Amino acid sequence: MKLTILGCHSATPRINTNPTSQVLEIKNHMFLIDCGEGTQVELRRNKVKFSRIKHIFISHLHGDHYFGLIGLVNTFSLLTRETELHIYAPKGLKELIALQMKLSKSWTNYPLIFHELESKSSELIYEDDKVEVHTIPLKHRIYTNGFLFKEKENERKLDINLVNEANIDIAYYRKLKQGFDVVNEDGVLISNDKVTKDAIPAKSYAFCSDTAYNEEVIPIIKDCTLLYHESTFLEKNENLCKPTRHSTAKQAATIAKKANVNTLILGHYSTRYNDYNEFKIEAETVFNNVHLAKDGKVFNFD
Repeated sequence: MKLTILGCHSATPRINTNPTSQVLEIKNHMFLIDCGEGTQVELRRNKVKFSRIKHIFISHLHGDHYFGLIGLVNTFSLLTRETELHIYAPKGLKELIALQMKLSKSWTNYPLIFHELESKSSELIYEDDKVEVHTIPLKHRIYTNGFLFKEKENERKLDINLVNEANIDIAYYRKLKQGFDVVNEDGVLISNDKVTKDAIPAKSYAFCSDTAYNEEVIPIIKDCTLLYHESTFLEKNENLCKPTRHSTAKQAATIAKKANVNTLILGHYSTRYNDYNEFKIEAETVFNNVHLAKDGKVFNFD
């Protein structure tokens, strides 16, 4: 699992700070999460292949989270894309993009498929044989979702030397990987744990931006490998959280601790601050494993 931060700042773009956008690589998928202004430039800067992006997840319809989308959609057309593009977003984005394409007479030459989100409860919005994606309802000024990306359970690993010693036919290898006991060539039942090793634990990534402090997300993100949680403010400006529906670094850390996540990444910093290390220091008073998002930073979880 690999997470590339394309942008992690709030409000308006600046020379050295980009609004929210990320690329998550998980089980051979490349998911784009949010698409703030300048996203396609950052995709190029980080050498992300446009053709690998088949699914885009938009948290909400504030500009710093989707203003880069129409440009990216249009660029895909200019590059003669043919592959389907799926966009999972709040209801209304399809209408916005369609109007822009209509007025500019710039319809896509590839299938553009919108999955409109309206539910205020967590729901499964994507699934294949390797990955599931669930929404994480958040509390912001408008309808907003985070997203939980979960690997499905990995198969057990064969100890091929023990398998051969047990005289098991190759036709049963798949069953072994799935955890079943099998009968060998001599008609003897072979216990699975005698010839296989534990599977690599499945990984998960929770993206939570933007939101006020909200303990309702805890059961959804419980025990996840990696949590990105917005931390727009420091505690000294906690009074700004209520009117803006944002969180502090300490509040983000509290969610991480209560959800028993492995790693916390802070982001969506207000541009009022110059030293982002203060966010890390503040969060570490509550939760130990804290990292700071930074434009262009890559997090690997093998």
